[in-house]
Amino acid sequence: MARSLVLDGESLVAPGEIRQAARRFAAPKPGDLIVAKAELAISLDVSLRQFNSGVEPGAIIERLTEALHQLRRRFHPDVWDVIVPIAQSHPVAHYLHQDPLTRWSFEKPRGYSGDARLLDFIYGRPEIDDAVASSSDLGRSIYAYTRNASSSVAVRERRDILARRVDEIASARPGSTEVLAIASGHLREGPLSRALGTGAIKRWVALDQDPISVGTVARDFAGTSVEAVNGSVKSVLGGRHALGTFDFVYAAGLYDYLPDAVAVKLTRKCVGMLKPGGTFLFANFSPETDVDGYMETFMNWALLLRSEHEMGLIAGESVTGAGVKVSVWSGSNRSIVYCEIERTS
Repeated sequence: MARSLVLDGESLVAPGEIRQAARRFAAPKPGDLIVAKAELAISLDVSLRQFNSGVEPGAIIERLTEALHQLRRRFHPDVWDVIVPIAQSHPVAHYLHQDPLTRWSFEKPRGYSGDARLLDFIYGRPEIDDAVASSSDLGRSIYAYTRNASSSVAVRERRDILARRVDEIASARPGSTEVLAIASGHLREGPLSRALGTGAIKRWVALDQDPISVGTVARDFAGTSVEAVNGSVKSVLGGRHALGTFDFVYAAGLYDYLPDAVAVKLTRKCVGMLKPGGTFLFANFSPETDVDGYMETFMNWALLLRSEHEMGLIAGESVTGAGVKVSVWSGSNRSIVYCEIERTS
């Protein structure tokens, strides 16, 4: 019997159900689970011995992340689902969770994956300095590796891309540009925008379902054109907000958690909020992400990975006919894919 997808009532993010949303595979091969368990046990036991022997932490994590990536890639998702909790309960987790970034992701103090505080660890923001300083020497050494892993580098690049895109759009419409960020988090791209600093942005709406993030944005951007709004995917799709129309709408980290059907609905909604000439950008972690196995095990950070082709399919199902231009590309290390839909008329 097919397993139904359980969706969070507000965010439509489904922790624990992410991988189930991507089932497009035949049944696993007989014996694969035994092989996968054995390979996992060897890799984890080696890591544990290395930690106990004082091997340089970065070398341990690099070898382990590659092993987990290959396991996730080689075996059927049902097999992977079985070995994830085995990895999470292994004694090596005691060492890995001394890293404040890995531990925050695994414990989810805000109740969901990929929250804005987690991104602040990736950004190396001063707000997390105390948490890093209070970690063990080993934890700080592991953090020095994880905050510079390919996924973290891609997240920082994503922030920079968003700030540049805002500035490019504002340069063509100085003083009248209106921007909407969906699932904005702490809006860390905001301070990087020259247009915001010079008053070239008329309105920048930062919408998020997390009241802590909404409060942080309201505090940090007081006196600017940024408006902090509490809202979710469900409230946006339900038309609960009279947001108006925008020159630029973007959702940077949200689509990693949205099943295809919801992603298409949200894309249609966002394109419908564009002014003529406006652009909607959404991003998604890619199957080429090489730390996906570590993220899903020891960080408990499950994602719906999408290729450039799959991002194009979402765009294609969301917009029809003339009047739009779609472009899809990958970031510099190919860990994140971007899709832009421009309303040309």
